[in-house]
Amino acid sequence: MTRPADDKILTALERRHGPALRRYVQHLTRDGDLAEDVVQETMVRAWQRPAVLERDDDGARAWLFTVARNLVVDDARSARKRREVDGETTTEAAVADRSDAVLDSILVADALATLSADHRVVVVDAYWLGHTVPEIARRHAIPEGTVKSRLHYGLRALRLALQERGVTR
Repeated sequence: MTRPADDKILTALERRHGPALRRYVQHLTRDGDLAEDVVQETMVRAWQRPAVLERDDDGARAWLFTVARNLVVDDARSARKRREVDGETTTEAAVADRSDAVLDSILVADALATLSADHRVVVVDAYWLGHTVPEIARRHAIPEGTVKSRLHYGLRALRLALQERGVTR
């Protein structure tokens, strides 16, 4: 149990060293709320130890700054700190939602399945594999004009199949 004199000494200690202690902790943490919590906890610990209140001004100041620094270090090392992330960090580090891309690929694959095998092969070769018309012609042993024709009609059929599935352009 503390004496009323201890409360007065603690109040005077906070008045003399509190602002500098807050600036110091704010500099260490870069977090105003955490800095205020650390300063309050430091003062509580000083209040719990009457011997600190009886020290000379320089000794009390050194003790307060040491305790505050140790509290900041303990907080940084805590398991809570390693698991918790503030909202701003979460927002910045959020991974883009890929569900639209997955649904689009399912729609396109479904629409491709409706094409004839001849049309599907040249469309996939040209647009997914990146082959040119002469390369497709050589790969499938068909004339270049046939490749162009199949691409034209295949893309037209693909567009219609996608429109039937609700994809519009």
